[in-house]
Amino acid sequence: MPTYIMLSRLTDEGCETLKKKPERIKEVNSDVESMGGKVLAQYVILGQYDFLNIVEAPDSETISKISLELASRGTIRIQTYPAIDVDTFIGKLK
Repeated sequence: MPTYIMLSRLTDEGCETLKKKPERIKEVNSDVESMGGKVLAQYVILGQYDFLNIVEAPDSETISKISLELASRGTIRIQTYPAIDVDTFIGKLK
């Protein structure tokens, strides 16, 4: 299944939500699964973004739906990128 990197930044509303309910971070994983994806790893990061998630989804349309649905809640802004396994990439070069 294709892998995607989701970088997200909390909005002011998102910061307030996490302050009141920090476990909401992990609850999003269930939301992603209900939309057809699977969170493989989730990290809090420092810098321009607040979170890095590694997500599997069957296709670009599904990950687009997931990104849009999560962002439409107003608590985060997301950038999503396809990720290619290094061995797969090397195989395509041969």
